[in-house]
Amino acid sequence: MSEQDEDDLFAQEMAGVRRLRAEPTVRLQRQPAPETDAALARRRAAAERDQQVTVDGLSETHIEWVQPTDVLSWRAAGVAHGVFRRLKQGDYILDARLDLHRHTVEQARRALIRFILDCQTYDVRAAIVLHGKGERGERKAVIKSYTHHWLQRIPEVLAFHSAQPRHGGAGALYVLIKKSEKKKQENRERYRNQ
Repeated sequence: MSEQDEDDLFAQEMAGVRRLRAEPTVRLQRQPAPETDAALARRRAAAERDQQVTVDGLSETHIEWVQPTDVLSWRAAGVAHGVFRRLKQGDYILDARLDLHRHTVEQARRALIRFILDCQTYDVRAAIVLHGKGERGERKAVIKSYTHHWLQRIPEVLAFHSAQPRHGGAGALYVLIKKSEKKKQENRERYRNQ
């Protein structure tokens, strides 16, 4: 079949075919629904919580810088030696985890405070915070240093210690958190009835 025959065959097949006209397109933009009083109240409450986190007293200055491989350890007065030893050995079940990798200092501070408060609210006694070693970059161990500094100043934290190698070693901390008031009351009642 010659090229002319192919062209003729194509023209026969396409006889009666008309080009489709494109309808003008209209972009519709969805208008946000007007905020209800409940939605507005939720937004206000969230903003107030964020404000409380900002004014928590945990500074971003005057901290002791730690090295990437330093083992970090701290316990509040009154924490039993045996309890602290179990924490150091990683013997507690870790019910919560916070990963601070790729956070800025401010993001890490906010996340850490919220995490500790959430742990206490949900009766988590032992948790792990992954801060990383901070071996990259010009300033070494920035988030690790700040985490070390802040955890000592959060009243809900009883103790912390660098994790065992299986849990991240010098790049993570086991954190022991105070019992919530609800849990304390349950324990009082349980032991009072025995």
